Amino acid sequence: MKITDIRVFVTWGAPRNWVLVKVNTDKGLHGWGEATLEGNEDAVAARVRELGAQLIDEDPLAVEHHWQRLYRHHFWRGGPVSNSALSGLDQALWDLRGKAWGVPVYALLGGPVRTGIRLYTHVGIYDPNQLEADALRDVEDGFTAMKTGAWQSDTQLPEHQLIDTFAERVHRLRRLVGPDIDLMIDNHGRSRTSSAARLMHALAPARLFWFEEPTPPDDLDALARLRIDQPTMDIAAGERLYSKWDFMPLIDRHLVDVIQPDLCHCGGITECKKVAAYAETRYIQVAPHNPQGPVSTAAAAHLGMAIPNFHILEYVRAPHRDRVLREPWPVVKGVLQVPDRPGLGIELDEEALLASPMRVFGKTGGAWAADGSVADV
Repeated sequence: MKITDIRVFVTWGAPRNWVLVKVNTDKGLHGWGEATLEGNEDAVAARVRELGAQLIDEDPLAVEHHWQRLYRHHFWRGGPVSNSALSGLDQALWDLRGKAWGVPVYALLGGPVRTGIRLYTHVGIYDPNQLEADALRDVEDGFTAMKTGAWQSDTQLPEHQLIDTFAERVHRLRRLVGPDIDLMIDNHGRSRTSSAARLMHALAPARLFWFEEPTPPDDLDALARLRIDQPTMDIAAGERLYSKWDFMPLIDRHLVDVIQPDLCHCGGITECKKVAAYAETRYIQVAPHNPQGPVSTAAAAHLGMAIPNFHILEYVRAPHRDRVLREPWPVVKGVLQVPDRPGLGIELDEEALLASPMRVFGKTGGAWAADGSVADV
């Protein structure tokens, strides 16, 4: 079997564009992958085509060999654009591998270690006015975990007001959903060590499942200082790391309780399986970052089915996911049911993809301090 063609679909999936990769072969089999990197769709699509050209006429089953070649045979390697392109191709090759041998991807990764994939949803994330409505909808639909935070407008507040406002929303959410729903908070890496510590102290009574990216992802020393101050609250991070080498210091120094590799950015299934195995040596849980589309969700679910330290999976309730999937996967009481079908177990409706073209937003949105200076998004 040889690879004959690689196609890229950039489609609007709400609330972002999805970059989807299809690898075709001379035997009639094909594989799907996802390389979504919001705000960089054209760059990633171009990089998929550049890397994919090197796979034409190659055996798609040699997944590890292709990963090593596509990553290491480029002097300017790594980073979000190249690794997202590599991730999409890698997922597609795993899908092909499973289809060629007639087994699910999780069977190729060692077989299932659990019966389903627990999910968490987004409630009022970015828009606090939606907090209550989203939470009540998701509890009614059977979800048992949810995440909020990342409110850009709060960057304009003085710190004491920001902490009070942030805490009031979270405690209100806790009262609304009761004690048995797990709550996660995303801080998008916006705080200094001291301000993050004060915010986490204010949130402690809400009994959080984790506090995500409390400090900037490029300042591990800030995270280390925070660990000393907040030993009783779980910390999660890692969505903006792109390889096993990036994760090594985070894991070696025990800076987090939960790592969040993104299978669309961190080298796909091949690399994230290795990151998870390394995290296992430090008893760190894995909760893949997954605000993207249907292939990303499928790839992360197969990884979660096969690794012992899987924790929970992010799940954006995007209606377009079910419209482009020929056979949507069921969610029962907040648990994704992974079908026992070959490969990733999904097929996409190409007409539906083409009917929802990419949306161009022009200037990117931002976050600003009260004096008009740039703040972290």
